Amino acid sequence: MIIDIVKFIEDEQPYWSELEGVLMALGRDNTRKMDLHEIRRFHYLYQRASADLGKIMTFSSQTGIKNYLESLVAKAYCEIHETRIHSKTFSPRRWFFKTFPRAFRYHIKAFYLSIAITLAGCIFGGLAITLDPDSKAIIVSFEHLTGSPSERVNKEENKSIDVSGSGMLRFSSQLMTNNINVAILAMALGMTFGVGTIIVLFYNGVILGAVAIDYIMAGESVFLMGWILPHGSIEIPAILLGGQAGFMLADAIIGHGSNETMRKRLANVSRDVVTIISGAALLLIWAGIIESFFSQYHEPIIPYSVKISFGIIELILLSWLLFRSGVDKKEKPGFKEG
Repeated sequence: MIIDIVKFIEDEQPYWSELEGVLMALGRDNTRKMDLHEIRRFHYLYQRASADLGKIMTFSSQTGIKNYLESLVAKAYCEIHETRIHSKTFSPRRWFFKTFPRAFRYHIKAFYLSIAITLAGCIFGGLAITLDPDSKAIIVSFEHLTGSPSERVNKEENKSIDVSGSGMLRFSSQLMTNNINVAILAMALGMTFGVGTIIVLFYNGVILGAVAIDYIMAGESVFLMGWILPHGSIEIPAILLGGQAGFMLADAIIGHGSNETMRKRLANVSRDVVTIISGAALLLIWAGIIESFFSQYHEPIIPYSVKISFGIIELILLSWLLFRSGVDKKEKPGFKEG
């Protein structure tokens, strides 16, 4: 076979460089997974380099090129036929921005169920207060919410707030502990075939709906949004995540349409349950901090417009995290990366 060696090298060099670039990228990140298009391209480049090596072997004067291609083909061969299981170092950033939102989206139907039950509770609580204002004393068990909304607004806007570090930190830790307990309870009660999870979510919805309607009817909507949104835009979705995890457990226990054993079904879902409830706990820690150090300050200290805008921005960022962060082109509900 007679070839123009100079033209041959000029024509093939871009393919060799591309293959070398792929190998360098894989070397820098041994956890990286290529999609189907990248795998096909990589295999093509490997085959082409192998064929080029066979051609160049007849030119004894091209020792440098031959050694370069031998090394390139050998590295590509090892990468293709690698059988070792790469150890994956845990990355908090990768977990929070990729693993957590992907687990959430994979079980998105359970989250929608949490929303539906909570909304049903909100409607029930709102109607109860609208039709029978005296029922507030029964529905809302928190003492500071049972009085007149207008009186509470006046009191909140004129009270002196304890800004001591120890006092605010103690209040923040109490909020975090309480909210995380609610989320974990909603998850754990999934073991009751989801009945307990439904009760927790519905009851939380009843309280939320009752309080909201009570303040709206009293003409204190702005105060309500300024008070609730800064922490509620994170806290409420986090509780819904706890409900989502509970329904995932319930589905695994019931096993409708599955031929696997309950133990196998629970094992399959356990990793995602832990991921989702851990993500919810982190969100609730943030919500507790915001509720203590930001939500408790009202006008004239912090304008309601600032607090409402802050809460809306938080909700937008959380929505992006859960629905868009780490999205794969081929991803859809029910699809999980292997």
